[in-house]
Amino acid sequence: MCFSADSTPPVARISGAAVDTRLLTLTAADDTRFAAYEARGDGSGRASVLVLPDVRGLFRFYQELAERFAERGFDSLAIDYFGRTAGVGTRDEAFDYMPHVRLTTHSGVKADATAAVAHLRSLSDAPIFTIGFCFGGSNSWHQAANGLGLAGAIGFYGHPDREFPPGSIPLVQRAGDITCPILGLMAGDDQGIPAEVVEKFRTALAAEGVDHELITYEGAPHSFFDRKYEQFSAASADAWERVMRFVEAHK
Repeated sequence: MCFSADSTPPVARISGAAVDTRLLTLTAADDTRFAAYEARGDGSGRASVLVLPDVRGLFRFYQELAERFAERGFDSLAIDYFGRTAGVGTRDEAFDYMPHVRLTTHSGVKADATAAVAHLRSLSDAPIFTIGFCFGGSNSWHQAANGLGLAGAIGFYGHPDREFPPGSIPLVQRAGDITCPILGLMAGDDQGIPAEVVEKFRTALAAEGVDHELITYEGAPHSFFDRKYEQFSAASADAWERVMRFVEAHK
């Protein structure tokens, strides 16, 4: 699991920021209904952000992260993956997520992301970025190759060379289909994603001329972006600053 139940984003709240939030239900092209959490910013329309969670789906960590983006003026939408198998809803620590993760498909995630991007476009004409974590990190990068017209795709410790969800082509083999800049924020002590895999991703992106930045935080574990990991607060702060700079540079 990418985060424990009491994890929170290591991003400071902006006191007094006007943020409107709501839970809503979206419908994908295959008529699947799924839950989403919308956080709207100050109406400046600088950029919009689609938040793609880890394996737990629409967990409160990601709702809070959407709010942190909205406080900075970015309309944001966090979505759930499991409308096809678990019904419409948000997920808590009691949710048995792995049976549903195993039933996700590349086409299903793409359909849900497409509906989410369309919803963000209905709010404003701002450029849209995706950001994801672990399972959501690789999902975020995959959407950059799915023809969604994104301005950029950000992934925290996603695996770029794995066939997951089932039926997907590993991302390193799809580099030629990527149509926007890529930001990858990786953990140096991530046992599941060794340095050679990150370098393989870097090589594939460079070979296809994809604008990219892959940063590895030496000694940091998988899922270091968590307020509880005080010993990695500097890495988290740097990662968040890089996210902000990436969005500003490519919006």
